[in-house]
Amino acid sequence: MTLPIHVGLSQVADRYDGFILDLWGVVHDGVAPYPGVPECLAALKARGKKICLLSNAPRRVAAAKAKLDGMGLDAGLYDFLYTSGEASFEALRDPPDAWHAALGPRLFHIGPPRDNDVYDSLPGRVRVDTPDQADFVVNTGIDDFDETLADYEPVLQACAARRLPMLCANPDLVVVVGTKMVICAGELARRYEELGGSVAWHGKPFPSVYRRCFQLLGGMDPARVLAVGDSLRTDVAGANAAGIDSLLVTGGIHREELGTRWGAAPDSGAVARLLETATQRPTGIIPALVW
Repeated sequence: MTLPIHVGLSQVADRYDGFILDLWGVVHDGVAPYPGVPECLAALKARGKKICLLSNAPRRVAAAKAKLDGMGLDAGLYDFLYTSGEASFEALRDPPDAWHAALGPRLFHIGPPRDNDVYDSLPGRVRVDTPDQADFVVNTGIDDFDETLADYEPVLQACAARRLPMLCANPDLVVVVGTKMVICAGELARRYEELGGSVAWHGKPFPSVYRRCFQLLGGMDPARVLAVGDSLRTDVAGANAAGIDSLLVTGGIHREELGTRWGAAPDSGAVARLLETATQRPTGIIPALVW
C-alpha cells in the first residue's frame, strides 16, 4: 500500500488532539529550529492541540528546555517535554526492576560533562574515573561530534571485560547535527551488546516513555494522538508499539537513503524501497514539520 505524502501538518491535524513530537531531526538540527517549525507549533496551539515533545536527549528536562529556550523555542509553543535522560534519572532514583535495583553505587560515565545531570544529584551514586573502579556504566554518548565508534572500542572492551551493566540514556544510533551525521549513545550500546554486555535502554522506542507521554497528555484516546519523528527504528517503532499513528519526517536521518534534502518531497519510489526492508511502517510521510 502506498503511503500518503503530506506537504504539511495542516492536512492531518484535525484528526488528532495530541501530538508527540521528536526534537532533533524534526523540531531542530541541534543548532537552530528548522524553518517553519515555530509557526507549525503555534498553529497547533492556536487550534487547542496538546503538544508533548519527546526526545532521546541524554539529559534531563530542565537542560533540554534551556536548550530549546536558547533556540527561541519558548515553552509557550508546547505543553510538555520529556527526555530519555529524565527517564534514566528516574530509573536510577527509583529502580523499576531487579536489573536497576542490583546496580552498585559506583558509576563510570561514557559521555560529555553536559550530561552529568542524569546522575549527579542522586544520593548514594559516586562517579569513578575508570571502569575497573566501577559497578556499572552510564552511557550518554560521545564527547565530540568528530569521534567514531572506533574511538570508543578500547573503553567498551574494558567495560565488557569487567562485565559491567550499562544504562544507555539515548537509544538513537545516529543524529543529524547541522548537515553532519553523528553517532549517539545507542551505537555504543549496540556495540557493547555485541561484546556480550548487558544494556538497559531508556527512551524511544521503549514503552515506558510513551506511557509517560500519555500521562502528560491527560490519558487521551490513543486514536487521537499522532507521533512525528525522523527515525523508523525509534520514532515509528515506538509509535507502532504504543498503538498510535505516526508520520515519518524524511529530511532527517533517512535523508541519504531517500536521496532527498530537508523540506523537499521525497520520491515515492525511494520511500517504497526504504520501507521494503524496514520492519516498521509509519501512517504517512511528511518532508518536514511545517504547517
